[in-house]
Amino acid sequence: MLRIAVQSKGRLYDETMMLLEEAGIKLNRGKRILLLSAKGFPVEVLFLRDDDIPQSVANGVADIGIVGENEYVEKGQAAELIKRLGFSKCRLSLAIPRDEAYGGVGWFEGKTIATSYPAILCAFLEARGVRADIHVISGSVEIAPGIGLADAICDIVSSGSTLVSNQLKEVEVVLPCEALLIANKNLSGEKREILDELLFRFEAIQVAEGKKYVLLNAPKERLDAIIEVLPGMKSPTVTPLADDAWVSVQSVIAEKHFWEIIGKLKSLGAEGILVLPIEKMII
Repeated sequence: MLRIAVQSKGRLYDETMMLLEEAGIKLNRGKRILLLSAKGFPVEVLFLRDDDIPQSVANGVADIGIVGENEYVEKGQAAELIKRLGFSKCRLSLAIPRDEAYGGVGWFEGKTIATSYPAILCAFLEARGVRADIHVISGSVEIAPGIGLADAICDIVSSGSTLVSNQLKEVEVVLPCEALLIANKNLSGEKREILDELLFRFEAIQVAEGKKYVLLNAPKERLDAIIEVLPGMKSPTVTPLADDAWVSVQSVIAEKHFWEIIGKLKSLGAEGILVLPIEKMII
């Protein structure tokens, strides 16, 4: 049995639960208890505060964990980074009052900065030769300048709306962040095998993200030109049709180029274009 630590609430919790469900790990999410066993896969899920996950994985309370990069770097625990998961992307940034003129990181010299991430911030400032007073607080960091507690803040930024509502502006990105999969460095062989299977499932889900499966009918005389538009993972699948002058073409395209590619296909004579979502992809 592999024990995985996940955040007990918040945006990272929601996205982690979606990933586990897509990977075939079924939990009774209605029960708000600390530890839940999965159905049909040898995993149990331990729900923790996000800042407790790195230590819990490092000391073996949990075998693996899904945690924000900000907490992983800040805690500096001896847990192995296994995979970047690509969701819950945000950034740890420095922000100052909106009306302040900013000319570079030297602005922070001698200033007081409120943050919940003193280790990351200290390393950032030291690397740039800036000396500042770091005031450590937890929760509601963004109000510190407004109440005279600090000159600036270093906090997690996603949309930036919280900064705007507190009359602040983002001026420096200290650390880009995303969800990470981390593991205890002393996993047994059996647990490594379970982790490998879990990674296989995660990667199948990630490969499918942002892609569409396209089927279309194409005139044989334009097939070469159509294939150039549809390179696919290796090459498109081409199947004969009852009409010898036509073939069926199947491929995978990136959603970000979807309308551009569809327009080219139509101009090349493609017909009956069918577009399907991809849930998982094994490569």
